[in-house]
Amino acid sequence: MSLSRRHRTTLLPVIAFLLVGVLAACGSRMHPDTVARLQGGSPAVPGQAEAGTGIGTEVVGGGATSTTATSPIPGAAGTAPQAAPVGGTDRTDGGSTGADAAAPAPTGENAAGGGGEAGGCDGFANQTGITDTTITIANASDISGPVPGLMQAGQDAVRAYAAYFNATSDICGRKLEVLLLDSRTDAAADQLAYTKACDESFAAVGSMSAFDSGGAATAQACGLPDLRSASASLERSRCTTCFGAMSLKANEFENAVPDWIKANHPAGVKKAAYVWINAGAVPANANYQADAMEQRGLKFLIRQGIDISEFNYAPYVQELKDAGIEYVQFLGSSAHAVRMAQAMQQQGYKPDLFMMSQPMYEQGYIEQAGAAAEDTHIFITHVPFEEASRSPEVSLYLAWLQQVNPSAKPTSYGLFAWSAARLFVEQATALGGKLSRPALIASLKQVKNWTANDAHGPQNVGAKRTGECWRFIKVDGGRWTASGARDYSCVGTTTVPE
Repeated sequence: MSLSRRHRTTLLPVIAFLLVGVLAACGSRMHPDTVARLQGGSPAVPGQAEAGTGIGTEVVGGGATSTTATSPIPGAAGTAPQAAPVGGTDRTDGGSTGADAAAPAPTGENAAGGGGEAGGCDGFANQTGITDTTITIANASDISGPVPGLMQAGQDAVRAYAAYFNATSDICGRKLEVLLLDSRTDAAADQLAYTKACDESFAAVGSMSAFDSGGAATAQACGLPDLRSASASLERSRCTTCFGAMSLKANEFENAVPDWIKANHPAGVKKAAYVWINAGAVPANANYQADAMEQRGLKFLIRQGIDISEFNYAPYVQELKDAGIEYVQFLGSSAHAVRMAQAMQQQGYKPDLFMMSQPMYEQGYIEQAGAAAEDTHIFITHVPFEEASRSPEVSLYLAWLQQVNPSAKPTSYGLFAWSAARLFVEQATALGGKLSRPALIASLKQVKNWTANDAHGPQNVGAKRTGECWRFIKVDGGRWTASGARDYSCVGTTTVPE
């Protein structure tokens, strides 16, 4: 079952699993309820407000969509939702009127404006997206499309940070206004969304799309600062005005993962297998990771893809079992990981280690896989939500997320969208009267070791290289818990040929 390396595509590994859900919803034999579970609920109806979000969609330009919003006013628990002040038919300030005295207002580095010194406001000039009272930031994420709500978490996170910021702070007298755009899981729609963002916003913040190559050239051509949750394609990463709060390079993988396996699960070092779902860039990205880990001493006896329409994983599990594989690494969606875990349980096969990547970190995996999820491991580069009490910043994200959208579930991409919003605010605040698109881009190029106040591991935002610091969590007793040390392991990265 060994598979030769395939043509290297351009999408980065951290988002490849999303394409599985998208492609599975398009003409495959995947059950509709499985598709719905990929985004945590029932499919939304286009043009209709989603329950608990207060967001309805209006088609703009025949492709990208913008949105109007009503949100709860952040504050004490039990505060009733109120209509957010709206600066236009498709903008929201995140939900705050600025009059909520009970809103959480930490000081120091966790303050909404950051702990750094603000630049003087002399010379501050209105420009595209900036008026006397507001600074408009755009968020273009996959809200509609084959998997409704695919990237809703990122948009919710930016709205949450805007609400937090507006309740306590301003940038030279301006509050934040969020232009919500729908990239519709489509490259053409992403381009349309960024055309609108270029014309109506100062910068794009926290965006996340499975097909973000579409808007890359558009953002660069208009000089739009695009500080994303993460870049999903090499086209986006190569865009000179685009950055990711979670920094990634397609063919660069963290050494922390193979080194941790060698130290903690030596039985799997020479008896490893990489199993992935055959969709989009998943095969190429799985091979990038396996190549990098083999340079660190692991040996992958099996590299195997599974078609997205396949429901019977038993033959694949039997092959792993017959080969004596002790380490299985899986790349796909959470729903496909459930199938894999349950097939292993049904076959009575329990390798020494079953590992998944960060995007599959969600409570839904445990709920759906049941007992089969036990001892599943994930490598992660941010503070787990179960440990939020250890991180004031993660606690802020969770608290304000629930205020803006009480039904929202935190995700890794959502946390990095929050991180992107914080980084934008801190950079804009420091520039003060010198704030302009070119100045912000120049400043972002200098950002390194960005942690959003230790909410996540250090990110090489300016250099756009994969961060080296990771840790591990596992399912224990039906919940995600730490596996080994809670500190990150930071032992460099390995780059393999494209």
